Amino acid sequence: MSTPLREPTFLILTALARGPMHGYGIIGEVAELSGGRLAMRPGTLYGALDRLTDEGLVAADREEVVDGRLRRYYRLTDAGGETLATETERLRRNVEAATARLRDRAAGDRAAGDRAAGHRPAPGRNPLAAGGIA
Repeated sequence: MSTPLREPTFLILTALARGPMHGYGIIGEVAELSGGRLAMRPGTLYGALDRLTDEGLVAADREEVVDGRLRRYYRLTDAGGETLATETERLRRNVEAATARLRDRAAGDRAAGDRAAGHRPAPGRNPLAAGGIA
Protein backbone atom coordinates (compact mmCIF):
# COMPACT_ATOMS: atom_id res chain seq x y z
CA MET A 1 0.00 0.00 0.00
CA SER A 2 1.27 3.44 -0.79
CA THR A 3 1.04 6.48 1.38
CA PRO A 4 -0.69 8.72 2.16
CA LEU A 5 -3.06 6.51 4.08
CA ARG A 6 -6.63 7.54 4.69
CA GLU A 7 -7.24 8.42 8.33
CA PRO A 8 -9.34 5.32 9.18
CA THR A 9 -6.65 3.04 7.75
CA PHE A 10 -3.92 4.92 9.61
CA LEU A 11 -5.85 4.61 12.88
CA ILE A 12 -6.59 0.90 12.40
CA LEU A 13 -2.89 0.21 11.85
CA THR A 14 -2.04 2.43 14.83
CA ALA A 15 -4.49 0.54 17.05
CA LEU A 16 -2.92 -2.78 16.04
CA ALA A 17 0.61 -1.51 16.71
CA ARG A 18 0.02 -2.31 20.43
CA GLY A 19 -0.72 -5.92 19.69
CA PRO A 20 -3.46 -8.23 18.43
CA MET A 21 -7.03 -7.02 18.92
CA HIS A 22 -10.51 -8.20 18.03
CA GLY A 23 -12.83 -6.09 15.90
CA TYR A 24 -14.76 -4.32 18.64
CA GLY A 25 -11.50 -3.60 20.45
CA ILE A 26 -10.20 -1.95 17.28
CA ILE A 27 -13.40 0.11 16.98
CA GLY A 28 -12.88 1.37 20.55
CA GLU A 29 -9.20 2.15 19.97
CA VAL A 30 -9.92 4.04 16.75
CA ALA A 31 -12.54 6.14 18.57
CA GLU A 32 -10.06 6.87 21.37
CA LEU A 33 -7.16 7.65 19.04
CA SER A 34 -9.34 10.06 17.06
CA GLY A 35 -10.65 11.80 20.15
CA GLY A 36 -14.13 10.51 19.32
CA ARG A 37 -14.17 12.08 15.84
CA LEU A 38 -14.17 8.74 14.04
CA ALA A 39 -16.79 6.17 15.00
CA MET A 40 -16.38 3.11 12.80
CA ARG A 41 -19.28 0.78 12.20
CA PRO A 42 -18.56 -2.96 12.27
CA GLY A 43 -19.28 -3.40 8.55
CA THR A 44 -16.87 -0.60 7.67
CA LEU A 45 -14.18 -1.99 9.95
CA TYR A 46 -14.44 -5.55 8.69
CA GLY A 47 -14.37 -4.36 5.07
CA ALA A 48 -11.20 -2.40 5.87
CA LEU A 49 -9.67 -5.39 7.69
CA ASP A 50 -10.40 -7.64 4.69
CA ARG A 51 -8.71 -5.11 2.38
CA LEU A 52 -5.73 -4.69 4.73
CA THR A 53 -5.41 -8.48 5.00
CA ASP A 54 -5.43 -8.80 1.20
CA GLU A 55 -2.69 -6.14 1.04
CA GLY A 56 -0.59 -8.00 3.62
CA LEU A 57 -0.66 -5.20 6.21
CA VAL A 58 -2.84 -7.06 8.71
CA ALA A 59 -3.26 -10.77 9.40
CA ALA A 60 -5.68 -12.89 11.41
CA ASP A 61 -3.94 -13.79 14.65
CA ARG A 62 -6.30 -16.19 16.41
CA GLU A 63 -9.93 -16.95 17.13
CA GLU A 64 -11.77 -17.66 20.34
CA VAL A 65 -15.37 -18.23 21.34
CA VAL A 66 -16.78 -15.74 23.85
CA ASP A 67 -20.39 -16.06 25.01
CA GLY A 68 -21.06 -18.44 22.16
CA ARG A 69 -19.76 -16.03 19.52
CA LEU A 70 -16.59 -16.31 17.50
CA ARG A 71 -14.12 -13.51 18.14
CA ARG A 72 -11.30 -13.08 15.60
CA TYR A 73 -8.14 -11.22 16.55
CA TYR A 74 -6.04 -9.32 14.04
CA ARG A 75 -2.40 -8.31 14.21
CA LEU A 76 -0.15 -5.89 12.36
CA THR A 77 2.24 -7.63 9.96
CA ASP A 78 5.84 -6.51 9.41
CA ALA A 79 4.72 -4.86 6.15
CA GLY A 80 1.93 -3.12 8.05
CA GLY A 81 4.40 -1.86 10.63
CA GLU A 82 6.68 -0.54 7.89
CA THR A 83 3.75 1.19 6.17
CA LEU A 84 2.65 2.75 9.46
CA ALA A 85 6.21 3.93 10.20
CA THR A 86 6.56 5.46 6.72
CA GLU A 87 3.23 7.27 7.01
CA THR A 88 4.02 8.44 10.55
CA GLU A 89 7.30 9.95 9.34
CA ARG A 90 5.54 11.67 6.41
CA LEU A 91 2.95 13.16 8.76
CA ARG A 92 5.66 14.20 11.25
CA ARG A 93 7.50 16.13 8.54
CA ASN A 94 4.25 17.79 7.48
CA VAL A 95 3.49 18.80 11.06
CA GLU A 96 7.00 20.24 11.50
CA ALA A 97 6.65 22.27 8.29
CA ALA A 98 3.21 23.57 9.27
CA THR A 99 4.39 24.40 12.80
CA ALA A 100 7.34 26.39 11.45
CA ARG A 101 5.11 28.28 9.01
CA LEU A 102 2.59 29.10 11.72
CA ARG A 103 5.39 30.27 14.02
CA ASP A 104 6.73 32.50 11.19
CA ARG A 105 3.23 33.78 10.52
CA ALA A 106 2.65 34.60 14.19
CA ALA A 107 5.99 36.41 14.35
CA GLY A 108 5.06 38.36 11.21
CA ASP A 109 1.67 39.24 12.68
CA ARG A 110 3.34 40.53 15.86
CA ALA A 111 5.78 42.64 13.84
CA ALA A 112 2.96 44.02 11.69
CA GLY A 113 0.99 44.80 14.85
CA ASP A 114 3.96 46.63 16.34
CA ARG A 115 4.36 48.72 13.17
CA ALA A 116 0.64 49.50 13.08
CA ALA A 117 0.75 50.58 16.73
CA GLY A 118 3.58 53.00 15.94
CA HIS A 119 6.25 51.11 17.85
CA ARG A 120 9.73 51.94 16.68
CA PRO A 121 12.87 49.82 16.94
CA ALA A 122 15.36 50.59 19.68
CA PRO A 123 17.65 53.57 18.93
CA GLY A 124 20.81 52.69 17.02
CA ARG A 125 19.26 49.52 15.57
CA ASN A 126 18.54 49.19 11.88
CA PRO A 127 15.26 47.28 11.54
CA LEU A 128 16.16 46.31 7.98
CA ALA A 129 19.49 44.76 8.95
CA ALA A 130 19.62 41.01 8.59
CA GLY A 131 22.44 39.23 10.31
CA GLY A 132 24.36 42.48 10.82
CA ILE A 133 24.17 43.58 7.17
CA ALA A 134 22.58 46.97 6.66
